[in-house]
Amino acid sequence: MAAESDFRYYHYNPSLAAAAIFTVLFSLTSLLHLYQLIRARTWYFIPLVVGAIFEVIGYIARIISSNQSPNWTLGPFIIQSITLLVAPALFAASIYMVLGRIIVAIDGEKFSLIRKKWLTKIFVTSDVFSFLVLSSGAGILSGKNGNNQSLGQDIILAGLVIQIIGFGIFVFVALLFHKRMFKNPTPVSLQSDMPWEKHLYTLYFVSLLIMVRSLIRVIEYIQGNDGYILGHEVFLYIFDGTLMFIVVAVFNGIHPSELIPGRKKISHERDVSMEPL
Repeated sequence: MAAESDFRYYHYNPSLAAAAIFTVLFSLTSLLHLYQLIRARTWYFIPLVVGAIFEVIGYIARIISSNQSPNWTLGPFIIQSITLLVAPALFAASIYMVLGRIIVAIDGEKFSLIRKKWLTKIFVTSDVFSFLVLSSGAGILSGKNGNNQSLGQDIILAGLVIQIIGFGIFVFVALLFHKRMFKNPTPVSLQSDMPWEKHLYTLYFVSLLIMVRSLIRVIEYIQGNDGYILGHEVFLYIFDGTLMFIVVAVFNGIHPSELIPGRKKISHERDVSMEPL
């Protein structure tokens, strides 16, 4: 257990260039998501947008810390610790809700292991609990007291395990639904303008990325304050920054606003009706 005199905010000098690059990347995807959210009225994507903004705030805080090396102050350290740790939990909330939209869009609730009414409530509640646990653990871990640091690490581990278990169950429910739909497709699911499978595969992909990120974080906190992962900044940018940026950017390109039966047809009819006679 580290003594208070041995406490260090960072075990390396934070990279200004890396923090600046990821600040720009997350800022761009956040702005695009905000535009898409307002334009398509996909309000269930608000948690993901907020999570992306958390990432921006976190990397700005790391820019500040990089300019303070080696005399770091507590404020920026706490901000980057909390925001970068909890942002994926916000991404997860929107991901869980997308599955509910897919089920409703293709009239497939009878093939879901969990009714849509409870599906969103169960997974989002689990995610909110994970978010709160991670937030409290990160807050405690940011203190200088050795005993509190140990407690904070244990709480964060619990939050990450909750997140991993939640995603594991979620993927199982999605896969079972997918299998049942494949065997007994509904008329809506067969429409050429209803790309529900593309969105399901997207959910599998981003869920895998978040699970990998959470597993690396679990290893990080198991290793402790003097662990190899915590002592090398590259792990943060490869297994957290990069993976989480891919998660958010993928949804820019494959946006769930497509999950509206007849959307293309309606759009085409609107365009035709507006043509001059």
